[in-house]
Amino acid sequence: MYAIIEDSGCQFKVEEGQELRIDMREQEVEPGTEILFDRVLAVREPSGLRVGKPLLAGAKVTAEVLEEVQGPKLTVQKFRRRKNYRRRTGHRQPFLTVKITRIQA
Repeated sequence: MYAIIEDSGCQFKVEEGQELRIDMREQEVEPGTEILFDRVLAVREPSGLRVGKPLLAGAKVTAEVLEEVQGPKLTVQKFRRRKNYRRRTGHRQPFLTVKITRIQA
């Protein structure tokens, strides 16, 4: 059984027990708390595939927050030729690692 969910403009195919990296939330989220994904696009059950138009009514996916992590370092370089202009900065995107605990169809 799997589900396709939408979070922060991205779609994820999730199964129970799977660990997933999603974008950081605006509010503080402690490890061990639960997150509810209610934007479910499709659910695959043993009886068949249910697809929403665009969302499935009543379908929910529950996940447990494991930790906050940072992505790989990205280097941003700005350069203008013949102008003696060079800027170099870095960025690390924060993520939440969650574990899918339950899929309700």
